[in-house]
Amino acid sequence: MTEAELPIYQLLGGDVLTAIVAGFYRRVPSDPILGPMYPPGDMAGAEARLRGFLIYRFGGPPDYIKERGHPRLRIRHAPFVVDRAARDRWMELMLAAIDEQPAAAPHRAYLERFLGDIATFLINR
Repeated sequence: MTEAELPIYQLLGGDVLTAIVAGFYRRVPSDPILGPMYPPGDMAGAEARLRGFLIYRFGGPPDYIKERGHPRLRIRHAPFVVDRAARDRWMELMLAAIDEQPAAAPHRAYLERFLGDIATFLINR
C-alpha cells in the first residue's frame, strides 16, 4: 500500500514552498559538502529550478514542465557526486528550511518522507 499524496501546494501555498527553497539555498553556499556542487554563478538559477519543480510536483502551476519538460532528475544530477553524505546533508539543510516555516507536523512529516525518498533515489556513487 502506498501513502496517499497530500495536496501540499494547497495546504502550504506557493509562498511557503518558495520560503522553504530560499531557506535551503541560504545555507548551501557555506556548506562544505553541498556548496562546491553548486556553481556560484548559477545559485539563483538552481533555486528557481528547485522552487519550480517543488511547486509543480506538489500540485501548483505546471510552469516547471512548460519551461524544462520532464524532470529527468537522475540524468540531471548524474554529473554530480551524490553519495550518502551529500544526500544526508541535502536533507539536513532542507529540513532546517522547512522547520522555519509554519507547516503542521503531518505536513512536515510528509515532506520529510517525500524529499527523503527523492534524495535517496538520486544517490549515484
